[in-house]
Amino acid sequence: MTTGMPSGSIDKALTVLEALAEHSRLTDIAAASGLPKSTVHRILQSLIGWGFAFADGNGGYLPGPRILTLAGRVMSRFDPAQHARAALRALRDRTGMTVHFAIRSGDEAVYVDKIEGRRPYQMKSRVGMAVPLHTTAIGKAVLAQLSAAETAEIIARAGLTALTPRSITDPAVLRRQLAAAAANGYAIDDGENDTEIGCIGAAVFDHTANVLGGISISALSFDLDLSSEALVAEVIGAARAVSLALGAPPARLDQAG
Repeated sequence: MTTGMPSGSIDKALTVLEALAEHSRLTDIAAASGLPKSTVHRILQSLIGWGFAFADGNGGYLPGPRILTLAGRVMSRFDPAQHARAALRALRDRTGMTVHFAIRSGDEAVYVDKIEGRRPYQMKSRVGMAVPLHTTAIGKAVLAQLSAAETAEIIARAGLTALTPRSITDPAVLRRQLAAAAANGYAIDDGENDTEIGCIGAAVFDHTANVLGGISISALSFDLDLSSEALVAEVIGAARAVSLALGAPPARLDQAG
């Protein structure tokens, strides 16, 4: 929502429309928008005429069907990777590490974007590659945001297959790591998916406030200090920027670590 008192007519209409998403009574919409009731009432009548709002018959107002129509059209063209690109590139530029963005797909995570780091080597990962949740920093960051019941179901279905000698195969150990990831806002992969690679990852949330996937920085293990507070802060900050770009509510992000 805009800060301060909306000035232009478009600003006022958008402020009322945004308030309408959370409030139905005229008094509450006026309070949330910071506009006089008379102005809000006039704007609501225009929104009703356009199909962006309708009167519920009990003195209240609700979002109209045209909002759903537009939302459907927008989401059909929505590319999370494109919206995340600026934050991902900034993360690569600040750290020099390879950056991945993956979206959860069932019991796996699928890379939807990758920006190579500024190192004399390249990661063998690729866009479209699916990776396990329990062996990757992104995957563990995602699991840390799920309920204990859902995590248990994923473990039961997918198992905890060892991809390297460092892979976690004990559910109790994994649960402890997920609890730490949930509390700290990030997860690590210490040679668990590839013996030579280390990663720091954080969860990304969508406009519904649910975890969508995650981002990470990756490098050869000798080249990445997994305990670096500076690098952890960069990853968490970038994940927040990506989440905001995808419409995640800021209040949800404040809860994620």
